[in-house]
Amino acid sequence: MTTSEPLRPDLARELITLAERSAARRAQRLRNQLDAIQLGQGRHADHASAKVLRRILADHDCWPGHRLVGPEAARAAWSIALHSNDEPDFQRAAAVLLRRSVQAGDAPVRHWAHLHDRALINNGHDQEFGTQFLLGAKGIELCPVREPTTLDQRRASVGLPPAAVALEKVRHRLASMRGDGDSPTVLLAGAA
Repeated sequence: MTTSEPLRPDLARELITLAERSAARRAQRLRNQLDAIQLGQGRHADHASAKVLRRILADHDCWPGHRLVGPEAARAAWSIALHSNDEPDFQRAAAVLLRRSVQAGDAPVRHWAHLHDRALINNGHDQEFGTQFLLGAKGIELCPVREPTTLDQRRASVGLPPAAVALEKVRHRLASMRGDGDSPTVLLAGAA
């Protein structure tokens, strides 16, 4: 992966801005700080962000990786795709392009693992790498995983820590974001 100036700094700025706004809304949602109208506006904004990313993918016929937009914006693109939960077909297509970018050495494999898992979950399948968690009334739990006995080996193959370590990180991150109070069921990704 490269650390030189990205080819498209304009796209980098756009992606980073969209992802930062989305992250701020998600943090407010986890703290139960949004009313129904604001929740709807957030979903609309996430859809609009996915539309921007879809346009970038179509215009460049590739994932906006480190060479095109730089590492920070590539992470922003990943976050936008990851949180496009209402568009599972888009997530699946984005995961295919992200995998190609990983194979070309232009994006981190752990980003692909998270997006691949999210696309599987949102398309009704068990996840492969154990990166997706649910926050429900009973706390945080791992979404269903295919072949759980070999999960940690698959996680290691993409540079992820054991599932138990990831679960503890997610619990710690959520505790620092939420404080006390009930939260609706929310799909969460482990730390990347």
